[in-house]
Amino acid sequence: MDNGKKSFEEVLAENGKLVYTSVGVSMMPLIREGRDVLVIEKRDIPALKKYDAVLFRRENVKGRGEYVLHRILKILPDNKYWIVGDNDTAGEIVKSTQILGVLTRMLRDGKEYNFGGLGYKIYVFFRCTLYPARFFYMRGKRFTIYAVKAVMYKLKRRG
Repeated sequence: MDNGKKSFEEVLAENGKLVYTSVGVSMMPLIREGRDVLVIEKRDIPALKKYDAVLFRRENVKGRGEYVLHRILKILPDNKYWIVGDNDTAGEIVKSTQILGVLTRMLRDGKEYNFGGLGYKIYVFFRCTLYPARFFYMRGKRFTIYAVKAVMYKLKRRG
């Protein structure tokens, strides 16, 4: 990186783990933007499993890419993975070479959360099992908000 800071790849190579504050809303409700401190650990690709939350570098047209933390929903042939954010309706295919590490712990308000407990496993099971319904729920929610705003606007113009 040109600003003198080390890249996530460099930090993981040196320390075996990366600690940073969350950015973005794609992993809500589990991870809250700007509030949660995430611990990512370097992990061998064969050790990755379904429902792991992985940090990867998304390739883009400018060649620089961006860092993304999303969950593996399906392991595909040829060392590829179907990955989706907990709060997203669209997923993407990611190559194993793009994956940097796995989310292992989170700190929120001084409390540490380990992702091996029963509560977390139940959350992940339902969040991922209901993924196909999430698309319809999110679309319906957006339509409802739009419809309510349109009705309110029309009522306001009348009165």
